[in-house]
Amino acid sequence: MTHVTTHILDAMAGAPAVGVEVALTSADGEALGAGTTDADGRLALGPDVLTPGDYSLTIATGPYFAARAIETFYPHVTIAFTVADRPHLHVPLLLSPFGYSTYRGS
Repeated sequence: MTHVTTHILDAMAGAPAVGVEVALTSADGEALGAGTTDADGRLALGPDVLTPGDYSLTIATGPYFAARAIETFYPHVTIAFTVADRPHLHVPLLLSPFGYSTYRGS
């Protein structure tokens, strides 16, 4: 199983956010994986194992909303998180044009 997964939901549309670009990077900026969300707004990325440390997911929210002709305050959302010893991390994002929420999922 890939170490990091995400699920992006568009709160305004009440549906999964399809086709959103997401990048995983280490604390020093090294690219570790990238991709786009599927028809259910889900994406798995990165190596099978991440060493303990700090990482971030950068979600391209600007292009997602621009493709739908919706103004947004956030051109991208960056979620910084720490890997300790969990074998799998799920980092969901609830998204709207002018706000977002995230948490450590299971």
